[in-house]
Amino acid sequence: MEISMLEGALEAILFASGESISAERLAQALEVEQPLVDRLIERLRDKYERADSALEVLRLGDAYQLCTKAQYAPYVKKALDIRRNVPLSQAAMEVLSIIAYNQPVTRSFVEQIRGIDSSSVVSSLVEKGLVEEAGRLELPGRPIAYRTTANFLRCFGVSSIDELPQPRRQEEQAEGPGDGVEPDKPEESLEEAQS
Repeated sequence: MEISMLEGALEAILFASGESISAERLAQALEVEQPLVDRLIERLRDKYERADSALEVLRLGDAYQLCTKAQYAPYVKKALDIRRNVPLSQAAMEVLSIIAYNQPVTRSFVEQIRGIDSSSVVSSLVEKGLVEEAGRLELPGRPIAYRTTANFLRCFGVSSIDELPQPRRQEEQAEGPGDGVEPDKPEESLEEAQS
């Protein structure tokens, strides 16, 4: 493989990793010797420097990581905080509640309760890290089951699902005001009142 292709592959690995990756592991992935990885890293650093890029390659012990330069940190933080603090839609809250109180559940279970297609909402909750796959059920089609994550607990300020408020049962909602009040005694009959 030619040098420019190896350099591109190295850059792609560092970008996709999102965290530091050892030089040894990079060498294995690229199927080259480790000294060549070090030279490729230097070429990549020079490329970013010449282009006055917002990216840089950091050496962390015997590992490398692709990062943004420190001067751009406030902008990155602001953008990520904005994305993180976007409130959930009513549909997302409904789906999240169904999953939280019934987990693990399938998407079709959620749709059955809501009466509407919920695939995009479930995908959005997975993307936000509030819900995750909990395996596949032993049913026809082997549907994916979903459950809430540790991030869900952090966001809602609870340490376990047991701390969530208990939902009102349908019977309680149907009874309405006066629940638990002893019924009035039957009125005396007209005959007894007149005697």
